Amino acid sequence: MFAKQVMDKRFHFLHPKQSVVEAIRLFKTAGEKEGKKVFGMMVIDDDDRLVGMLSMFDILLYIQPKHIGILGEMEDISPEPLFESLLSRIKKIRVEDLMSTTLVSVKPDTHLLVVMDIMIRKHVRRLPVVENNRVIGILYRSDLFHLLMGKLIDDGNS
Repeated sequence: MFAKQVMDKRFHFLHPKQSVVEAIRLFKTAGEKEGKKVFGMMVIDDDDRLVGMLSMFDILLYIQPKHIGILGEMEDISPEPLFESLLSRIKKIRVEDLMSTTLVSVKPDTHLLVVMDIMIRKHVRRLPVVENNRVIGILYRSDLFHLLMGKLIDDGNS
């Protein structure tokens, strides 16, 4: 089986110039449409090229105070004002400021065992499928797991 046979051709994406607040809203609305939580999206430019990935981890990493370990030990300091400051700061940030640009993608003819290996070794949850420099689909680790385990269960009952 190959990536093109199991990739999801319906995918949500962000634009690099969108604000991170817009991206968070899109995570939420995409999740509502899909009936599952969305934790990240591809970032695609005006020429439909993959230029990045933005995940909830990227956003949380940005708002995490640099010295949170010290804060946790200081009982006389309230983290609330700091938290409010961090949240207001993120309103000015664009997707391109936080997105990961070290990208991993596969071609449509990539075998699923290779896809699985990439996902495991690179610790990626979603893998864009790219052809002629354009995104044509996406593979999710959870979907791949359920597909492969479904085959195991089906073969086990035969």
